[in-house]
Amino acid sequence: MKKNITILVLATFGLFSCNQNSKSTPEKIEQTQKTNDKDIYTKYKYIDSKGGSLTIQNSLPKGGMKYTDVNGEVYNYAVFWTRIINETDNSFELKINFPLDSYEVPSLPGKYYKILVPLETMTLNKAPLFLYGLTDLESFLDNNIHKQSSLKRTIKPKESSGFYVVMLCLSEGAHGTLRTELNIKEGNLFYRVKVDGSNSNDESNDKEIRCGSINLKDLILQK
Repeated sequence: MKKNITILVLATFGLFSCNQNSKSTPEKIEQTQKTNDKDIYTKYKYIDSKGGSLTIQNSLPKGGMKYTDVNGEVYNYAVFWTRIINETDNSFELKINFPLDSYEVPSLPGKYYKILVPLETMTLNKAPLFLYGLTDLESFLDNNIHKQSSLKRTIKPKESSGFYVVMLCLSEGAHGTLRTELNIKEGNLFYRVKVDGSNSNDESNDKEIRCGSINLKDLILQK
């Protein structure tokens, strides 16, 4: 289910990111299986050879707020979350690394965005809150806007864990719709960013970023 949520997608800016090693608080699956579908953009379920499953849920954005860095640059930002539910017999080693780059919007040449991954764990009870319950965002941006972005977590069998992603763009530019999602392809993690384009089947405005690998090699996407 997709909603028409609009944020500003903007002008060029310099290199960025943040470096985070996360101590997550896992959730027991039986206590947190239900989600509010209105927050979900996409969901992928992967099956292993023993019939176990790994599910990735990706949210719609919340945001449209502004942030001013120490140099006086003004950004718009949106907050997303991804939740991984591990119903296999093995621990899932999540390792995400975004290159120290800014990414160009395909439909808007010369316009760029940044991706940052906060340390804080996202849990389902935070979903109804402002910015999905992400706290101390301004302090996090002050300290990490120009650092490499990475995240490490271990999700044990029958547990789940969620994390936040923050998208930043300079505050002058064109309007556009923003969607993001994490998925698995051939044992690697990819983060897809879609800007503009109302046609969900049109991938011409997508940017797919390889952002990590996983330790579970026999997962097959359930269609």
